[in-house]
Amino acid sequence: MKVHVIDGTYELYRAHFSSPPSQSPDGRPVGAVKGLVRSMLTLLRQSDVTHVACAFDHVVGSFRNDLFDGYKDGREVPEDLQSQFGLAEQAVEALGMVVWPMNEYEADDALATAAARWGVHPQVDQVVICSPDKDLAQMVQGQQIVCLDRRQGILYDDAGVVEKFGIGPASIPDYLGLMGDSADGFPGIPRWGAKTASQLLAVYNHIEEIPLDSATWTVKVRGADAVAISLKENYEEALFYRELATLKTDVMLAETLEQLTWQGVHQSRFNALCNEYGFSANIIRDHEWNGQTQGASQ
Repeated sequence: MKVHVIDGTYELYRAHFSSPPSQSPDGRPVGAVKGLVRSMLTLLRQSDVTHVACAFDHVVGSFRNDLFDGYKDGREVPEDLQSQFGLAEQAVEALGMVVWPMNEYEADDALATAAARWGVHPQVDQVVICSPDKDLAQMVQGQQIVCLDRRQGILYDDAGVVEKFGIGPASIPDYLGLMGDSADGFPGIPRWGAKTASQLLAVYNHIEEIPLDSATWTVKVRGADAVAISLKENYEEALFYRELATLKTDVMLAETLEQLTWQGVHQSRFNALCNEYGFSANIIRDHEWNGQTQGASQ
């Protein structure tokens, strides 16, 4: 079997920017959630989607904000999108999916924990992390744990990560620590862009293994002397940014593998949602209501 774990925060963002605006009967914005529901139904209708969960940043902030003041804190989230986060969790739960709302940790940490836990489960053939977030590429392991960019239809295994970033999955935190991650709000260190970081990490794998003397490097890097000096001067910062980029794999997830089984849409919950927010229950096919099917393919 496959386990699909979904970056609900990303999916909601994507729906917000790709779906037409829409309001509930009382005037609240619901367009992003409508788009999210359609996207989740498209996923659930795939024949190989039988065990599934979705993680959300219930609060846009985490323990990383305590470590670094500049870390993303949600101020950049459009107000009409921010107001739909709670509804998005309700809607996905009404679809019959397990939802992980994250407070202290981030949605990515929940997905990383799920991948680490079920990626080694004897009954699981593959964990599919549904997200294009480069942070999550660190969790890829061969064909056992992969990342799926649903928008582009690209599946990233080990070889795919190397092709995209020039480095293996285990070096992704180091890569982000050196070059920074504007999406998460930390800068990296001067003179270390994506190309420089990937060139050196492709050879040395981790920050600690990069010689501080550029004369000993076995790879040619443009401006090598200045790059090496920057690493020496900002070494502790690079290690700290790598810590920010390293996902946690010990988040408390209560569900067992069996409890991730998708058994259909909760009819009463979904109908109540439709009545309150002006959704159409007609998007659910008759056989998809809970109790009438045991999987997405039936």
